[in-house]
Amino acid sequence: MRDFKRVLLLGTGPTTIQLAVTLKNQLSCYIGVVGRESARSDCFFSSLKQSDQRIRASIQNEKHRKLKGECSINHVFKGYETIEGKWDTLIFSVTTDAYIEVLKQMNEKFLKQVSCIVLISPTFGSNSLIRNYMSNLNSNTEVISFSTYYGDTRWMHDKPSNHVITTGVKKKLYIGSTQPLSENVDRLCKVYEQLDITLEVMKSPIEAETKNISLYVHPPLFMNDFSLNAIFENINIKKYVYKIYPEGPITQYLIRDMLAQWKEIMNITDKLNIKSVNLLQFMTDDNYPVRLESLSRQDIENFNRLEDIHQEYLLYIRYTSLLIDPFSEPDEEGKYFDFSAVPIRKMFINRGGYLEIPRMPKEDYYRMKIIQGISKYLDVDCPTIDKFIKTYENKIEKVAQDHKNSLLSNAFIVQSFEKDIMMICHELEKGMI
Repeated sequence: MRDFKRVLLLGTGPTTIQLAVTLKNQLSCYIGVVGRESARSDCFFSSLKQSDQRIRASIQNEKHRKLKGECSINHVFKGYETIEGKWDTLIFSVTTDAYIEVLKQMNEKFLKQVSCIVLISPTFGSNSLIRNYMSNLNSNTEVISFSTYYGDTRWMHDKPSNHVITTGVKKKLYIGSTQPLSENVDRLCKVYEQLDITLEVMKSPIEAETKNISLYVHPPLFMNDFSLNAIFENINIKKYVYKIYPEGPITQYLIRDMLAQWKEIMNITDKLNIKSVNLLQFMTDDNYPVRLESLSRQDIENFNRLEDIHQEYLLYIRYTSLLIDPFSEPDEEGKYFDFSAVPIRKMFINRGGYLEIPRMPKEDYYRMKIIQGISKYLDVDCPTIDKFIKTYENKIEKVAQDHKNSLLSNAFIVQSFEKDIMMICHELEKGMI
């Protein structure tokens, strides 16, 4: 049976709307959307109902016009336990820490007839996690991992609705499947080619999952005292993610930790026979380029072979070069676009009335705990990753204590994610035998 005929999108975030429009435009799929019922998703579901399930994706930049469009959702389910009918493909557009929670809410008989699962924005080990769950159901479902989602998509009017805007699009992504010579991967490559996005096929899904820049930069940028104070303390002065201290967290010590964490992850991937990532080349060629006057091609391409202090120096140059957008047009006063002025988001009251932690660093905590678990299983020493986790856990424990009379989300609980780690490591062991 050919997949991508009946596609069910899991999640009620802005990426779901953009993905639905793209798949309708490119593959003419029958599209369904499902999400859990919550205060946040209520706005989404009611907006879909008011628009007669019509959705719309707008763009900020005309060169991304192929992502623009409107279409109708064929079916909407409120709650994963309410899914009915046959769906050949499931596309996960939920946070990585919710994958198993979502699967457990679905009917096992329904899951067994799904032939393909696509992870749009997984973390290191997500494919192994899903594969283990599905194999325990005696299902041979193909599981595909992208390196990350292809754009920066948000709600058009800052609240859940049927209308999103995509403000940025990545030039290159990576993909890997549990199925060698996958027809579904070929199909997705053609879709992304139509969007002018290069999609490079990796030998394995976990190799694609190592090609996510967030894995290497978010933990050092967010899981430090400076950023955590900006997130959790009552400080009125804005602080920025990508700025140099004191406007932001970037210091020589943060850069040292970023480099050390990358090396620890590379020690893990070496054990798994996965090709190493050249961090500086990945940052500049696949993410945000800088001018050659700032970083030479020789330094970028030989980064892995340089001494630690030289590598730290080049990473620091990379971040200082991106304080402004080096390719923007200067104004009359010679000022370039303030590229690094991304505010550090503060904890907030969610729609359910609970004190909540922003997606960054909440998702990074799960990501780091999984990598820490894999490192222990493989007997790889990761002191920098351990330090990030300890710093973060100490902070959320203190904040929870300081707000013990407030309603707190589950994000303030120190967690082990032990079951997820065991499932991932079981699959990794199969691959290493």
